[in-house]
Amino acid sequence: MAAGPSHAAADAAQRLHAAHSALRADRDVQFTMLPEAPPPEPPAWLTALGRFLARLLRPVGRLLRWIGEHMPDAPVARVLLWAVIFVALGAMVWAVAERLRHGIWRLPRRRSLAEPVAVADEEWTPDAAPVRAWLREADALAAERRYAEAAHSLLIRSVEDMARRRPRLVRPALTSRELAASPDVPVPARALFSDIAALVERSLFGGRAVAAVDWQVARAAYTDYALPQAWRP
Repeated sequence: MAAGPSHAAADAAQRLHAAHSALRADRDVQFTMLPEAPPPEPPAWLTALGRFLARLLRPVGRLLRWIGEHMPDAPVARVLLWAVIFVALGAMVWAVAERLRHGIWRLPRRRSLAEPVAVADEEWTPDAAPVRAWLREADALAAERRYAEAAHSLLIRSVEDMARRRPRLVRPALTSRELAASPDVPVPARALFSDIAALVERSLFGGRAVAAVDWQVARAAYTDYALPQAWRP
């Protein structure tokens, strides 16, 4: 009675061994795990850049650690102090960027989106070098009897002037007629700008030739338009 089950178990073991041997002999089945490939080495320039940044930021890290060591132990106070420090650093970065862009030192100031930004009268007058250069450029076109091009050049400069004084007003989608009707522009400047824009509009879209007298009117309008008095409410 006991020999039967033993014989069956031995037969099953032989079949299992044969199946295992056949499986091991199959070259399509991999039993040995290959070693993990090492990650690729970063390029030399990236390694050098990382070392340079680490050396550059090391003093900053020491400074931050020094500040942290001298802060109070209260968590709320530490958070508030770090916030003040980072806001001050952000303001300094902004001021440096403004210095590089505009040549002046100034700190950010909160402004309403609807509030037009005006440039101080002293910052821009007809005697400024850029204005003289623009007038010389337009006068050169007028000297060649290219009055329409000269007037168009003054219109482009007038829009740039408006963008300096009202940066939130001038947008690419607006036409010169819409700019001339804007209530954010003082009435004197608006009237002078309208004279230049109307002349250019008649020339470009109406096919009307621009005469020398028209050019002189546009030039005089632009000269008055550049005066600080034209931009006073």
